[in-house]
Amino acid sequence: MIEKNNNFRKILKICLFIPLTFYYGKRSYIAFDEGFYALQARWILEKGNWTIPLWWDEYVLDRTNGLQVLIAKSQEIFGRNLFAAYLPTTIAAILMLFITFKLHEEFFDKNYAIVSPLILSTTYLWFDYSHLATQDLIYSCLVTIGVFSLVKIKKNNSNFYILLFGLWIGLAFMMKTFLVAVPLAALSPLVLSKRNLLFDKFFWLGLIIGFIPFLIWAYSINFYLDQSIIFYLFGKFNFLANKNDSTNPFYYYFWNIPITYLPWSIFSIVGLISNILENKNKNKIYILTFFPIILILIISIFSTKTPYYPLQISSILSLNSYIGIKYLFGSKRYKSIFVFITSKFVPLLIIALIITYFIFFKSALNFTVKENIFIILGLILFAMAWSFIKDKSNLKEIFISLIIGPYLLTSLLLQSGLFTDRSRELRETMEYLSSLNNLKNQIIKVDKNYTGNEKAQSKIIRISLLTPNLGDGIESIEKMNPSDLAWSTVSSKELDESDSYQIVYDYEILSPWKLIRKN
Repeated sequence: MIEKNNNFRKILKICLFIPLTFYYGKRSYIAFDEGFYALQARWILEKGNWTIPLWWDEYVLDRTNGLQVLIAKSQEIFGRNLFAAYLPTTIAAILMLFITFKLHEEFFDKNYAIVSPLILSTTYLWFDYSHLATQDLIYSCLVTIGVFSLVKIKKNNSNFYILLFGLWIGLAFMMKTFLVAVPLAALSPLVLSKRNLLFDKFFWLGLIIGFIPFLIWAYSINFYLDQSIIFYLFGKFNFLANKNDSTNPFYYYFWNIPITYLPWSIFSIVGLISNILENKNKNKIYILTFFPIILILIISIFSTKTPYYPLQISSILSLNSYIGIKYLFGSKRYKSIFVFITSKFVPLLIIALIITYFIFFKSALNFTVKENIFIILGLILFAMAWSFIKDKSNLKEIFISLIIGPYLLTSLLLQSGLFTDRSRELRETMEYLSSLNNLKNQIIKVDKNYTGNEKAQSKIIRISLLTPNLGDGIESIEKMNPSDLAWSTVSSKELDESDSYQIVYDYEILSPWKLIRKN
C-alpha cells in the first residue's frame, strides 16, 4: 500500500509539469531566431541537404546545423507539423527540470525536491525559451547536465559521470560553438581542484564521443568550402565579441537577470548571499554561488549581451531561490517583513497592474478575448494565492502558496497561446490565403531583392513557413515565368505602371510583402 502511494505521488509530481510544458493548440513562429531555424529545417527535408545550413540557395556559414537537423529529424519521424518542430526543445526542457530535481536532492533533502524544478518552470526566462524552437534551452540543458555530472564526480568519482562530463562539452559545442568556453571557465576552479579528472580516460572518451557530431559535420561541409568551417564559426564569434547591434553596457545583466527571472529574483539573490554566510561545504558554495557569479561576470565582459545568455544558470538560480525562501521565511528577523511584502504588497501591485492594463494597454495590445481572460484570471489567481501567506504559516504552506500563484499564471499563459501562437494574426491571414481555390497546390516563389531590410526579412521568414508550396528564391521579379506566383516587396505603384504583373493579394499584416502574378 505504501509503495502504491509512493508511485501515485511520483505520477502526480510528473503531471504537475504537463500544463507548463505541453500545448496542443495552434502554433506559429516568431522570425528570429526560431523561424530562421525552422525554415532551414524545412529546406533540409525538401532539398535533402543535411550538411549545409541554407538561406534560399546561399550557404549560411556562421553557425552549425545542430538544431536544424534535430528539428528536421523530428519532423521526418513525427510528421511535418509544429509540434514535432518544438519537440527537441520540449525534451530538453523536461530533462532540464529533471536534472534540477536531482541537483536539489544532491544539495538539500528529498522532501522538497519538487520545489526547485517548479520554481524553474515558472520563471519568465525559462518558461519563454522552453516554448521557442531555438538552441538556447537545449544548450542550457547540456550545461546543467555538465554541472550535475561534476557534482556527482566530486561525491563518488563514478566513471559514468566522468564520461558524462566529457560528453556534454562536445554536444554543447554543436549547439553554441565557442560559447561553451563560458560555463567551462566558470567551472574551471572546481574542475582543476580534481586534477585527475582531466587525465581520466573516461573523460576523454566522453569528450571524443561528444564531439563526433561536430567532427562529422565539419568534415562533410569542408568539401563545399574554400577554407575550414572553423574559420567561419570563429568569424561569427569574433563579430559577437566586438561592438554590434546587441552590444550592451557591462551592468546589463545586473538589471536584466532580476527582471527575466521574475517572480523569484529576490529569493535567488538572498540564496546566493546566504550560501556564503551559512554554508561550510566548499563544493556546494562554489556551484550555488561562485559558479553563477563568475559566469555572469564573464558574459558581462563579452560585448554581445542578450537576455537568454543567463539561461544556462537558471537551474542554479532556482536552487538559490529555494534557499532564499527557506532563509527569509525561517528567520525571526525577516519573516514578518516578507510575509507583508508577499501577502499584501505584491497582490496590490498585481491588482494595480490589471487596472493599468485595462485603462492604457488593452486596446493597443489587441489580445483576443481568450487571451485577455486567461491573462486576467492568471494574475488574479496569483494575487489570491500569495495573499494566503500568513505569519503563522509553516514552511510547507509557504512553499505551496508561493508556487501555486506563478504556477497557475504560467499555465494559463501557455494555454492562452501567447507563448506559442506568437504570430497569430499573420498565421490566420496565411491560413485564409492557403484555403483559396486559386492558390491551392500553387507554387509560390520569393523575390529576394528586398535589400536586407530587417522588417521584410522577419515577415518573409514567417510567410515562407506558412506557405504550403514554397518555391525557390529569385533575384528579382524579372526572373519570373508567365503565370508564376511570388512574394515581393516591389511597390504597388511600380506594379501598377507595368502590364507584366498583377497584385493577387495585398494585406496590411503581410506588409511590405504582397503576392503577385506574372501575366
